[in-house]
Amino acid sequence: MFLRRSTFLRYSNVRFQQTQAKVVNNIKKQQNSPEELALGPVFKNARLFPEKIAIKDRIAAYTYGNIFMSAHELSKEITNLLEGKTNERVLFLCPNDIHYVITLWAIWMSGQIALPVSPLHPKSLLMYYANDSNSKLLITVPEYTDLMSRVATNTSTKLHVLDDRLKLNCTLMQASQPCDLEGGKDDDFYSKSDALILYTSGTTGNPKGAILSYKNLAAQTNSLIKAWHWTHEDTILHTLPLHHIHGIVNALLCPLHIGAKCIMLPKFNANTVWSYLLGVSTRPEDRRVSVFMGVPTMYSKLIDEYDRVFKEDTKMAEYIRNTLKTKVRLMVSGSAPLSEPLYQQWEEVSGHRLLERYGMTETGMTLSNLYDSDREPGYVGVPLPGVSVKLMEEVIDDKSLSKVLVECSNIDGTLVYNKNGQKDENGDDPIGELFVKGENVFLRYHERPDTTKREFTSDGWFRTGDMCQYDVDKKKFRILGRKSVDIIKSGGYKISALQVESSILGCPTVKDCAVLGLTDEKWGQRVVAVISPTSSGNESALVEELRLWASNKLPKYAIPKEWRFVDKIPKNAMGKVNKKELVQMVFSKR
Repeated sequence: MFLRRSTFLRYSNVRFQQTQAKVVNNIKKQQNSPEELALGPVFKNARLFPEKIAIKDRIAAYTYGNIFMSAHELSKEITNLLEGKTNERVLFLCPNDIHYVITLWAIWMSGQIALPVSPLHPKSLLMYYANDSNSKLLITVPEYTDLMSRVATNTSTKLHVLDDRLKLNCTLMQASQPCDLEGGKDDDFYSKSDALILYTSGTTGNPKGAILSYKNLAAQTNSLIKAWHWTHEDTILHTLPLHHIHGIVNALLCPLHIGAKCIMLPKFNANTVWSYLLGVSTRPEDRRVSVFMGVPTMYSKLIDEYDRVFKEDTKMAEYIRNTLKTKVRLMVSGSAPLSEPLYQQWEEVSGHRLLERYGMTETGMTLSNLYDSDREPGYVGVPLPGVSVKLMEEVIDDKSLSKVLVECSNIDGTLVYNKNGQKDENGDDPIGELFVKGENVFLRYHERPDTTKREFTSDGWFRTGDMCQYDVDKKKFRILGRKSVDIIKSGGYKISALQVESSILGCPTVKDCAVLGLTDEKWGQRVVAVISPTSSGNESALVEELRLWASNKLPKYAIPKEWRFVDKIPKNAMGKVNKKELVQMVFSKR
């Protein structure tokens, strides 16, 4: 029977209130202290806070108990569809709402490996993921049935479409006895099994599936919970894509692991985010957002909306700043470089110094500014608990050899230096490729043993491919960019494209920019800049203005030798620029 949305809303809200009012007396209330939290899949902790709100989406609110029981029912269907097998790959496409969480938990309860994908992915890419991962089952919601049916047909894979009454049924499920909150495999299974496949962006070839175990995810979440002071009283506003480590681990698994509340929006919208951050047009129980995480593009759009709506009202501007400073305890930026001008603009608007951190698909979060530290733009801090890092410099006359410049480990919150970084003879801080080791680091690339072997050293260090600088005086790290595209070797100098971009972005006439290195007979590579100006105008005059600006901010060798102008610089969902594609787009028709 077709259920009207308005009827569903009234009915589900009434039933939800009844569920909340009915205390489950025969389930012993337990405290969610770190010692009691399970180290396995996140759903194992639901028994500790069954009556607490876990997820709020645009339709309803759902308790940990609701979600656990709903996921448990779905896990039985998954097990039947896979004929009782475990450790199979299950690709799923769900929106950013309760469907995603129930499906993820159900896949793990059934003992399978989850492969989340995005509705922004074209059919050809979804087919590639399904084939490359050898997925045995596809799961989706009714709104994506047509797309996923074509993928299933073309890849000869089973398709399961979730019941459109899943949300309603979820709110009705109540635990009446302890066994209602038991499910999944035993601890031994999860200690030895893979949990997740996340595909890398594929900027250097076809996307690769990075396999993360339950141990990897537990290490990543526990490290962030400690470092960022997560508690069960937190409420995070979630607007990030859920096929990347940022949206999955940092913004979803962390709060669900500790018993916090997650308000999920279907996608990022600056106006909607402002309404939640300020507690405007939201229910009283949703007005206490304490944590927000975003990519730099999101903060830029929030500032644009602020300038459009609030900036001229000084009283409102003061209210916004005071509200965010008082109610929100943590704001994090990551997944793409955060420019210094944007960092400063957000501090002026919100009173918050954004916490920058560094991570990647293969490692989860690796470096982070300390929670209670004086944060500075451009720095990504120190190793997170349980993580070891080192900077390696290639020996020029023998590239098979490398020299350790600095090596540091975070052992239970204490930084231990196996090798202290030192300035060179010119007084410059050490720069090298960043290597990582720890329980957080992924196991392997799916069915790519040779690639996996190349990315790890013989003693287990993972090569990130990112160049990093260690500030000897401040004892903090800063990322200079990808070794392959962001370190420009020009005239004997190694130039960080990210640092040049940050300087140029401070110019009032620049809305966005990307700095590239193009092959050049004279310089080896020449520095070029692609600019998206704030307004159209005479390009020659803009170039002169930009050159003058750059000459006051950068050393002469780092000033771009060529400037190109575009309306908009294309970026992916995480705010990253594919620079190889940008070179083709802007310079191929020269």
